[in-house]
Amino acid sequence: MTFLRYLVLFLVLPAAGFATEQVVPRDVAELQLSYAPVVRAVSPAVVNIYARRIVASRFQSPFAGDPFFEQFFGRVFPDMSRERIENSLGSGVIVSADGVIVTNHHVVQDADEVVVVLADRREMVAELIGSDESSDLAVMRIDGGDRPLPFIEFGDSDQIEVGDIVLAVGNPFGVGQTVTSGIVSAQTRTGGAAGLNGASFIQTDAAINPGNSGGALVTLDGRLIGVNTAIISRGGGSIGIGFAIPANLVRIVVAEMVAGGRAVRPWVGISLQSVTADIAQSLGLERPIGVLVKGLHPSGPARAAGLRVGDVLVAVDGRDIFDRDGFDFRLRTRGIGDKAVFGVLDGGGRRDVSVVLIRPPQDPPADVRRLTGRHPFAGATVANLSPALADELGLARDAMGVLVLKIEHGPAARIGLRVGDVVLTVAGVDIDLTETLAEVLGRARNEWTVAIRRKGEVLRVTVSG
Repeated sequence: MTFLRYLVLFLVLPAAGFATEQVVPRDVAELQLSYAPVVRAVSPAVVNIYARRIVASRFQSPFAGDPFFEQFFGRVFPDMSRERIENSLGSGVIVSADGVIVTNHHVVQDADEVVVVLADRREMVAELIGSDESSDLAVMRIDGGDRPLPFIEFGDSDQIEVGDIVLAVGNPFGVGQTVTSGIVSAQTRTGGAAGLNGASFIQTDAAINPGNSGGALVTLDGRLIGVNTAIISRGGGSIGIGFAIPANLVRIVVAEMVAGGRAVRPWVGISLQSVTADIAQSLGLERPIGVLVKGLHPSGPARAAGLRVGDVLVAVDGRDIFDRDGFDFRLRTRGIGDKAVFGVLDGGGRRDVSVVLIRPPQDPPADVRRLTGRHPFAGATVANLSPALADELGLARDAMGVLVLKIEHGPAARIGLRVGDVVLTVAGVDIDLTETLAEVLGRARNEWTVAIRRKGEVLRVTVSG
């Protein structure tokens, strides 16, 4: 008889007015029910991670600006540069016996060395296999020698329910491995409130604190159903609102990185927007649900499958979706070459459409160009933004146009162009290719009106020729 059954029998059912059988513990083991067996099983596979970064700094003379003292210090201290080491801490989970570890991208970002400390106090330098900012996941490997390492098996994060008991295991504040318990507070939570986007998170009230990032969220059967990644906090500590990356996404990213060193997001060639209350009313829907198809790539699988602009996608593989992040998450948990079934609403009712998920294509070719001449873009290097390039840079997969890759000194820097900007229009002309941009810039003008997209916002500027 399990702890959960006792909890239901003694607390929930009587409160609801149901008759219950009188249950008496049969032995000492049942009197001592706890999470200890689960913790013993999973804790050896949760590791502490110490990421080290070497940061160069330069000594600033207190007499800067004084010619005499600057000359003096220059002779005595010819090299005033110094290097210092910055350390950050986090947690990780061993997910295979050969030492594959998953953690958060932000834990190991820009690290020069990553040291892993196992539960048995062994320390090892980890080899970074790959790191993916868009999913905030990184994969490493350690060498455990001849004996296999303890690991946690993946669970099915789609099968958990709100109210299920979960345990969070990690290294909060660097105090050492710590276990906290709680429940699943919500599912498919988009992370805008926590400053995270582009994913669908498990929310839990199990205490998660700084240092828990990359640690394990496990069920009572000892399976990994999430990687802890973020919290909402007013003072830096846990207030019971934590987020974990679902295991079904973690599993895919780990497999892709182990196979090829890089995670690749599936592509179907579709541009979407969330259905708001106003849009739902205009479409005759009872409630806001799903995402509206606002554009289709001419050679994308979505168009080939028969989707049309104006369709509303309300489900992927039988699971409801409510926004763009939820749609992206469902696709991301499938591999390249798989098929996903979209539930589609249109004027004629609901239908199911099967769409093949493919690798983002390099179409159009990058056609990288360094721009020179008498125009606002002089000093910028640009390229055609294909789905493959957008995926590599972590941009929206439906992004198209001309991307700014590099900025040098010149007019482009002076007007405020930045790396990552997407050029939309120049002098009233829509810019679809670098060839088009070069052609427009080749025409002398007294005034230039430029529109760019930067982090989802459209910015416009007018400059003289």
